[in-house]
Amino acid sequence: MATSLHLPISISATSSSSLRAKNTRRFAAFCSINSKAKVKIPIPPINPKDPFLSRLSSVAANSPETLLNRPVQNSDSLPYLDLFDEPKLMATPAQVERSVSYNEHRPRKPPPDLPSLLLHGRIVYIGMPLVPAVTELVVAELMYLQWMDPKQPIYIYINSTGTTRDDGETVGMESEGFAIYDAMMQLKNEIHTVAVGAAIGQACLLLSAGTKGKRFMMPHAKAMIQQPRVPSSGLMPASDVLIRAKEVMTNRDILIKLLAKHTGNSVEAVTNVMRRPYYMDSTTAKEFGVIDKILWRGQEKIMADVASPEEWDKKAGVKVVDELSL
Repeated sequence: MATSLHLPISISATSSSSLRAKNTRRFAAFCSINSKAKVKIPIPPINPKDPFLSRLSSVAANSPETLLNRPVQNSDSLPYLDLFDEPKLMATPAQVERSVSYNEHRPRKPPPDLPSLLLHGRIVYIGMPLVPAVTELVVAELMYLQWMDPKQPIYIYINSTGTTRDDGETVGMESEGFAIYDAMMQLKNEIHTVAVGAAIGQACLLLSAGTKGKRFMMPHAKAMIQQPRVPSSGLMPASDVLIRAKEVMTNRDILIKLLAKHTGNSVEAVTNVMRRPYYMDSTTAKEFGVIDKILWRGQEKIMADVASPEEWDKKAGVKVVDELSL
């Protein structure tokens, strides 16, 4: 009995049908002899680069009964090609696609959103008008950051038009801004506030409510304080309109007191500038007490090298005349 099996299979286009049939009968007879002797069919020497012979030798080694007592095939077709059509040996492209798309590579959890990523850096970003959804998120983030570490600072970046839109239409109640303000006052953490873009109305109050010395503003950001506005009354009766107007006046007085407290100005001074919308650039906001410092990279060295006006006049040979004589 032979100790090794050389498969008499040729996939050449020039092979004759009689040679294929003869080789098939030899292989079937050899399998029958090994089946009767109950000897495992040895793995034949194969070319590792030939996928057909690799598959066939694997079947012969693992399940020899698949190759035993096979029906006589048509001489016009190549032998053993039907092994490749069995689903146990090769998955269809659709099965592979389904397994990859819906099972193996499906993410186990959704990716984090941008506010969650900023929260890891202890950053709270207010980039919308102060509507209830924004207030809910900001207050929750502040409480969470204090719970995580009550000693590390919290950074609040503000780019908001407050409780109104840029065209002045009211979109939220003044209590939305007061809710965030009260949450900030209750925190044990040091709070750094940074204005980027705009800080209008209640947002300007939040900017000024940061820790003293830690209130910043970008060079081209804007701040503005204004009186609260009465929401749209619609078809409300006159008595209800009066009640709402009184509530707006109360909120105005509270806003004036809080701004005076955090900016260091008197109540009268804040009241006078709030009679009409009062816009401030970064320099004016610093002078008014809303912020402590303008964020400009490298500004300390540049400003230190700048000479005073008197030195400029002295170097230029300009004499300052206090009184002009005619």
